[in-house]
Amino acid sequence: MTKNASTFVVGLTGGIGSGKTAVSDIFAQSGVPVVDADVVARKVVMPGAPALQAITEHFGTQVLLEDGSLNRSALREQVFADATEKQWLDKLLHPAIREQMLADIDAVTAPYCILSVPLLVENNLTAMAHRVLVVDCSETLQLSRASARDNSDEVLIKKIMATQADRDTRLAAADDVIDNSGTLEQLHRQVAALHTRYLALAEGD
Repeated sequence: MTKNASTFVVGLTGGIGSGKTAVSDIFAQSGVPVVDADVVARKVVMPGAPALQAITEHFGTQVLLEDGSLNRSALREQVFADATEKQWLDKLLHPAIREQMLADIDAVTAPYCILSVPLLVENNLTAMAHRVLVVDCSETLQLSRASARDNSDEVLIKKIMATQADRDTRLAAADDVIDNSGTLEQLHRQVAALHTRYLALAEGD
């Protein structure tokens, strides 16, 4: 994995419920392009895509919605209940997602972009970024936010958290950290300061 020579890339990550989307949305409001791994992941499993066909053949039609699109909740429940199935799915999707993310970065014309990847550290993708930005909050806050947002039970959220790097591991990989345990106003201030810093770094890169 190599960095785009012409675009300064900030890898954005954080555990489930940490507020990655809120942070990337604020950067986007300042005109910063966001390459979002979750958006890319949905693209590569759209109806008609080879990856969706492979998933259907492997898991059966119970992972499809009535319109033929992927039922992400049904697939997630199967995958997080079985480590072997998760490995199979990762092996199928990760190369396709990685290729599309690199293509999206190559298309950026702004001074820098945000590469938002939930498993940036876990999947050893930090080499795709010039700097790693971690959105941090307590695990208790992660759990409450994710449960409320996804309307999921805490047992499932805890299983997802167990598959992710722990808080200390993420922070050890960080060049920059946003504390998202406070107010939205505080979050905006932190992003604004980093935006100024990243523009300066991009100009000097």
